[in-house]
Amino acid sequence: MADKADVAGEYIERELEMALAKHQNQPARVGTDPDCEECGEEIPAKRREALPGCATCVDCQQALEHHNKSFGK
Repeated sequence: MADKADVAGEYIERELEMALAKHQNQPARVGTDPDCEECGEEIPAKRREALPGCATCVDCQQALEHHNKSFGK
């Protein structure tokens, strides 16, 4: 019998795989607002070129990832 942590880990992994697959099947967001959805600051052009369709600046993305990582613990 799997423990709760294993079951939760498997669930999170499946959800992530489905989200990534869905994202890969969508066209890049072209001509979107160059401002970060979180803080409203302009996303640097180099980031927008490297990650077409990105919606957050580096600082906000790192904060979101840290929050998601902490939430999973």
